[in-house]
Amino acid sequence: MERFRPLSHPSDVGIQVFGRDRKELLENAAFGMFCLMADLKRVQAKEKLAVKVKGNDLDSLLVNWLNELIFHQDSKKLLFKDFKIKKMTGRQLEAEVWGEPIDQDRHFIYRPIKAATYNQLQIGENQAKIIFDV
Repeated sequence: MERFRPLSHPSDVGIQVFGRDRKELLENAAFGMFCLMADLKRVQAKEKLAVKVKGNDLDSLLVNWLNELIFHQDSKKLLFKDFKIKKMTGRQLEAEVWGEPIDQDRHFIYRPIKAATYNQLQIGENQAKIIFDV
C-alpha cells in the first residue's frame, strides 16, 4: 500500500496520506512530512523519543501530532524516520519515534517545514490531505 503522495500547492507543500486505520494514517502522515523535509534513506533510527499529544478532535490531533514532531525536529535538530503510535483515542495519542541528530555531512535537507496547517485539511476513513507551511 502506498503510504503517501506529494500534492502540488501554489505556495506551500502538501501530502495525501493513506492508511488501513487511523493509527497508520497518522504514522504515515509523519513519515510523509519528514520525506518532504529530507532524504530519509540517509537517516538512521538511532534515538527514540516518546511523544504525547492531545487534541479536541481527530483534525486537531493530527495537526498537533505533526507540529509536535516539527517542534522536536527544530529544537533538538533531529530527523525522524520511524513512527509508532502505541495508544490512540479520539483526543490523544502516545507514540514512539526514532531518528538521529542532523548531520550536515550525511543528510540532505530539501526544505524546512514550519507547521502543519488546517488549510484544506481533510481526513477520511483511510486517507487524509494535509498542507504544510514552508
